[in-house]
Amino acid sequence: MTEANPSGDANPPAQLPPGRKPIRWWPAIVILCLAVAAEIGIQTWPKISFQQRNLATGELVIISLLLELLWLLFLSRLRWVVRLSVFGGLVGAIALLFWLFPIRGVTGDLLPIFEWRWKPTTAQAMPANQPAPAAAPVRLVVQTTNDFPQFLGPHRNCSVTGPTLARDWKAPPPQQLWLHPVGAGWSGFAVVGNFAVTQEQRGEDELVVCYDLLTGKVRWSHADAAHYNTVIAGEGPRATPTIQSNRVFTLGSTGILNCLDLETGTPIWSKDIIKDNNAKLNGWGVAGSPLLLDQWVIVNPGGPDGRSLVAYQAATGDFVWGGGNSGADYSSPFLATLAGVRQILIFASRVSAHDVVSGQILWDYPWPGGHPHIAVPVILPGDRVLISSGYGTGSELLQIKKADDGKWSAARIWKSIRLKAKFTNVVYRDGFIYGLDDGILVCLDAADGSLKWKEGRYGHGQLILSGSLLLVTDESGDMVLVEPGPQEYRELTRFTALHGKTWNPPALAGDLLVVRNDKEAACYRLPLAKP
Repeated sequence: MTEANPSGDANPPAQLPPGRKPIRWWPAIVILCLAVAAEIGIQTWPKISFQQRNLATGELVIISLLLELLWLLFLSRLRWVVRLSVFGGLVGAIALLFWLFPIRGVTGDLLPIFEWRWKPTTAQAMPANQPAPAAAPVRLVVQTTNDFPQFLGPHRNCSVTGPTLARDWKAPPPQQLWLHPVGAGWSGFAVVGNFAVTQEQRGEDELVVCYDLLTGKVRWSHADAAHYNTVIAGEGPRATPTIQSNRVFTLGSTGILNCLDLETGTPIWSKDIIKDNNAKLNGWGVAGSPLLLDQWVIVNPGGPDGRSLVAYQAATGDFVWGGGNSGADYSSPFLATLAGVRQILIFASRVSAHDVVSGQILWDYPWPGGHPHIAVPVILPGDRVLISSGYGTGSELLQIKKADDGKWSAARIWKSIRLKAKFTNVVYRDGFIYGLDDGILVCLDAADGSLKWKEGRYGHGQLILSGSLLLVTDESGDMVLVEPGPQEYRELTRFTALHGKTWNPPALAGDLLVVRNDKEAACYRLPLAKP
């Protein structure tokens, strides 16, 4: 016969052992509630960029997890065998996941990319070097009006003229001429004639590789012992070659400036612009593509004592001039004519214009720091210059003037947060500006910076204006055709050109589209409009 329950409950609560206190849940609940409130604050705080929100969220998750583990070990009142078992199991599971799926880079929005540990990286999968083919008779490389000889095209402004592209890619679709693996890197292609040149990382060597444009076969390669790789910045070289007069000029991620013969890849001269100008290597490496101007090659090492921007003799590599003291960033120098005067612009730690003869600064304009400066400024009619950068900074349009006494000035016309070009370059057409604002295509009125529309999520890809049509490289590898215009956003057609994260700038030589990312490259013949 059992003893009656004095409380009358059919199932009386379990009694704790003598001296044992109940589990203390409230600290864990408070930590969780504070984390949720902090995440709401992060996502609704208007003064931080999308990328900064992602970084803050990642930091919040790590901090919250650490606090919950501290609660588990020291405040929970669980039995020690339970505390240690849960702690060890959780830490072990996290360590195993990161070991099996290490971080292999980040997206343009700074979200980590996890890959299976035993999936070989591109640099491991590719041969360390590709020898030049058997010697062939040397011939003059024929340059055409459809060449894409440098970063962002013939005029370094993301715009090309050439045959009119078809507005529909379904019948017929783009024709794939070739697609194959390439070494890691964020360089684009420079195309002259049937020569397509890019830069790749293979093993511990940085390569300049020349492909046949129509077949994708390697014509020649040149190797330098250099290797740049970080989780955030990625692996390999990131500047696009420049081709002029049967010579190729390349700048590697650690600062090696090469002049090579276009036909054979034979080295003509080489310089280390970082050591040569007492500069320091930036956190994302050297990214500015060489500019060929008259008989000089111009680069931005960011050195002190008048060595921010420097010019070398294209024929010999001899130093010509240096100017400015701004540290280097990741944009490329380009030639502009403002107030009737040719000048070289560079978006480094500030925006500077240099005299083409002496390299001395004509005018400069301060720009917020604390984040990379990448997108090349855009020249607009009326001696205006558009500057844009990401991480919440936005865009400004400047009016450049030269006074009667010879003094230059740069004054702001308008400022807008509507276009934040992180590393996508921006195009101008018929009074309107087009660019990717944190991955979404926008159209701004160049007169006042007002937003006309914002649609189409393409990630952090790139743009080319081909006649009256806009080619957009999606960060995922799709190629999209958009009809630019202020009235409405119109996506016309698209196709998948590559697979995986695609940050590299595309090249369009006539109807031949040459694209690559850090894993593969391809060439497509795009359909043309019918006469």
